[in-house]
Amino acid sequence: MNILESITTRLAERRHTVTCAESCTGGLLAAELTKLPGSSAWFETGFVTYSNAAKQQLLGVKANTLDFYGAVSEETVREMALGALLTAKADFALSISGIAGPTGGSDEKPVGTVWFGLATKQRIWAKTALFSGDRDSIRAQSVQFALAFLDEKMADA
Repeated sequence: MNILESITTRLAERRHTVTCAESCTGGLLAAELTKLPGSSAWFETGFVTYSNAAKQQLLGVKANTLDFYGAVSEETVREMALGALLTAKADFALSISGIAGPTGGSDEKPVGTVWFGLATKQRIWAKTALFSGDRDSIRAQSVQFALAFLDEKMADA
């Protein structure tokens, strides 16, 4: 059983739902989560919030958070995940914000830097990763990392 099958089986068995809030992956995580038949039982909506304005309007990310920490930060993905969880009324919410390249990186946040958030009704976690490769590769690696993050936390629950 692959990771997606593991996640979807657990979601279906527990009658839990998942949503996602994506920036640099532009909907690829939602596409992966809905890849298997029956996904409508546990996936209702996802958010592609590429701009800072969309993060604020759709997910309630604070302007101060974006101004002080930036879109690619632990603080922002935590707020994205919580906003998605509350708006979608889901059991789990994954968020992703990163720099897929080929431009946009800095010394502090090089291309390939991606932050991940995961919210439940009890807790919010955040992780970061630094991926290498071209834009498509970084985005694909980000989706797989997010799925592994969800799988890990669902196994602990």
